[in-house]
Amino acid sequence: MCGRFTRMYTWRELVRLYRLTDPSPPSNLQPRYNICPTTTIDAVIERDSKRVMEQMRWGLVPGWWNKPLKELRLATFNARAETVAEKPFFRSALKHTRCLIPASGYYEWQTVGKEKQPYYFTRRDGQIITIAGLWSEWTNPETGKPQNTCTMIITEPNKFVAGIHDRMPVILEEKQFDAWLDDSAIPVSLVKLLKPTGERTLVCHPVSKRVNSSRADSDDATLIGPIGN
Repeated sequence: MCGRFTRMYTWRELVRLYRLTDPSPPSNLQPRYNICPTTTIDAVIERDSKRVMEQMRWGLVPGWWNKPLKELRLATFNARAETVAEKPFFRSALKHTRCLIPASGYYEWQTVGKEKQPYYFTRRDGQIITIAGLWSEWTNPETGKPQNTCTMIITEPNKFVAGIHDRMPVILEEKQFDAWLDDSAIPVSLVKLLKPTGERTLVCHPVSKRVNSSRADSDDATLIGPIGN
């Protein structure tokens, strides 16, 4: 699964990569080194044939969910590629509301005995990692206010990632963005995109076990620093 990631990109990089139409950067686009599920993250969607970036809760809540959020017991920050087209929580979003989730890097854990060693993954070329995502607009029954929520799609690992973990996020390349955001695309064609990325796309290094805690300071840049094996 992918349950923690980072953000160090700039607004200029986002506009260039995703061809965003809004020239004005958000006021809160600050580096974050420990982004956790249920917090607010960036997601790129297509609205009225224009690409825009919106803020969403990381953890999808389908529009039909009519109970308080605290009663949602499932972990919905990841959706498995193998079952996303059938699962009630995700199948409608796969058909109608897909998004691109930018990340500078993400953490994954290798289990060694009773210990869990975190590793930090980034692109070998230093570019933004673009993760295939789904989103949904949900109305909170307690407040009556709408809220956008999203999830990352995960798949089986390539051989490189398999040395650390048994899952990895679906990473899309720029040439695949149009197909993923295409309103007319059918799920069968979309599922074909949900494959492991190439063996040389990513690099990784071990980092401090301080990141094992979701309470680790999101402003702490040292969390991504390499440590000795």
